[in-house]
Amino acid sequence: MTRIASHRGGTLEYGDSTPFGFRTTASLPLDEVEFDLHPSKDGAIMVHHDPTLDRTTDRTGALNTLTEAEIRAANIDYGIDEHPISLKELCALYQHSSVNFRCEFKPDQNGAPYANFVPKVIEKLFHNAMLERTVFSSFLIANLDEVKRHTARPCLWLVSPAVQKQLGMATVIDVAKQHDIPEIGLNIDHVSEDVMMQVTDAGLSFGCWAAHTEPQIRKALAMRAKVFTTDRPNLAIAVRKAFMQEAAQ
Repeated sequence: MTRIASHRGGTLEYGDSTPFGFRTTASLPLDEVEFDLHPSKDGAIMVHHDPTLDRTTDRTGALNTLTEAEIRAANIDYGIDEHPISLKELCALYQHSSVNFRCEFKPDQNGAPYANFVPKVIEKLFHNAMLERTVFSSFLIANLDEVKRHTARPCLWLVSPAVQKQLGMATVIDVAKQHDIPEIGLNIDHVSEDVMMQVTDAGLSFGCWAAHTEPQIRKALAMRAKVFTTDRPNLAIAVRKAFMQEAAQ
């Protein structure tokens, strides 16, 4: 069964990386919660999509230049008294949930990987009993190489449409194999049955991201994607249920 990952805790339904969205996702009948991590100036691991607070909160500044207290003081748009939380808090929310983690390593405000960040995240997940329930992802190969140096947990390469177009699928597949990456995630609007077959025929797993509408979700299901991320988890749950019922008839 194609897995559903609630992207940033269900951005279009609950706001971008809000505590409410993460709490609600923990109780939904889906498979994964997707989230992004950044370090604070004083060493905390914070759950937030962008490297800065500018776009989705009432404050500004790069997270790695702010203290944990300064980041927590930001109010997230679309939330009522909602503030960014730490990875430790996120782990606590999912300790007794059946929903597993899909952890994305983002670049800093300059587009570069955070130095020595990956092992700190892995250690925090381990000490909070969530490492064995985590899949790692990144658009940056360097982050995935670092993940593989510190854990045997699964990881996947998120390939942007620009990279997919520039390199071509044959080269994308070759790069994934060279770096021993077992899974590729592609934008749902830039995949086809042929692309899916290229990936799976090469022995790699095939997933999608940005499946937010019913046609996009049905496309991911019809192509038998391993997993897709969505900003509308409740819609995805309903569409998957209907799709499976139709297939059984």
